[in-house]
Amino acid sequence: MTTALRSFLRFGCHRGDITLDLAACVPAVASWSLSTLPKSLPPTHVKQVLMSCNRKTAVGRRDYAILMLLARLGLRGGEVVGLTLEDIDWENGLITVQGKSGQSSQLPLPADVGEAIVAYLRDGRPRVPNNRRLFLRARAPIIGFKSTCGVGSVVKHALARSGIDAVRKGSHQFRHALATTMLKRGASLSEIGDLLRHQHPDTTAIYAKVDLSSLRTLALPWPGGVR
Repeated sequence: MTTALRSFLRFGCHRGDITLDLAACVPAVASWSLSTLPKSLPPTHVKQVLMSCNRKTAVGRRDYAILMLLARLGLRGGEVVGLTLEDIDWENGLITVQGKSGQSSQLPLPADVGEAIVAYLRDGRPRVPNNRRLFLRARAPIIGFKSTCGVGSVVKHALARSGIDAVRKGSHQFRHALATTMLKRGASLSEIGDLLRHQHPDTTAIYAKVDLSSLRTLALPWPGGVR
């Protein structure tokens, strides 16, 4: 909003509607680091979203597998889009994820996530030769998702089916939900950072703000007593 206001005032000055440079009077808005809480779905809502998928249909099997990767492994939308058939090591139970800055990581493939992917590959994925993308569009042209918008659309429709009016509609909230759940179960910030493949510890530090049990031990007693 401040940027738009400055542009409007500069335009007015350029046209001669105003003579003073009022754009310079518009103050900057402070954006403090780690000032907000991560927006995530509660575990009950995550379960509702997963159950909303009709796994008797090809699209439902695909969407369920995508949502399981988001909810159980905390993959980013772009990482789901980039998955190929070769990225899954079935013998060793591993999945290779191409993360930010081209960094490749191997993660353990949970049994329930593997079963969801197998169900899609056997009875959901279109038989398209020479296309090695793991997840394909359901409508022509039958190709992989072009961008994270495809995964975002899967999440948006799943939330709508579940009747959940979430603050955020994108896939990243599942990543936050996984981290918050791990923290409540006793996982350390280092362990969470390893699973989410954070390059810097500061990125994971934001989740310390939702660990209310640990924060209570740091709170000083209120001098006025309890009323």
